[in-house]
Amino acid sequence: MAPTRYPAGPRFTTESTTSYDVGLPVLRLVLGAIMAVHGTQKLFGWFNGPGITGTGAFFSGAGYPAGRTMATLAGLTETLGGLGLILGLLTPLAAAAVVGVMINAIAVKWTGAVFGLTGVEFEALIIAAAVTLALTGPGRFALDRALPVLREHRPVYGVLALLLAVVLGAVALLVRN
Repeated sequence: MAPTRYPAGPRFTTESTTSYDVGLPVLRLVLGAIMAVHGTQKLFGWFNGPGITGTGAFFSGAGYPAGRTMATLAGLTETLGGLGLILGLLTPLAAAAVVGVMINAIAVKWTGAVFGLTGVEFEALIIAAAVTLALTGPGRFALDRALPVLREHRPVYGVLALLLAVVLGAVALLVRN
């Protein structure tokens, strides 16, 4: 029996859409939008936010030196991290940016309560969502798929990005009085 011959030329395969392909972008869009809005509240006073002056005063009152500078860093980190998540661009780093900011948010807000008006359940949920995206990747419908090094997400990228987030978040806490 002769071997089966296939016509010359490229073979195309189509990927079937999975539940991850649908679910991960929803998580990215919602988390990214929440973070981008919070960042622009700090930077520009949009969405009834305090702007740099008000946020800087808050940071100074929370014990951070150079309140306006810290407000700018937090606002840029939230805005750029949020936009990165929305687009699925550099997703491990975007998620890590969110984690780093939320580490500081929890430290500033912490009163010992997890739930209630003084609780940190919202911040904890944001961290959990960001960690999930850092470890799983953005899904198929993301700009990361156009970047050769991130086309195939590897959990090690997320782990390394999260380690960076913890280190930088801790450094920011160490400069706090």
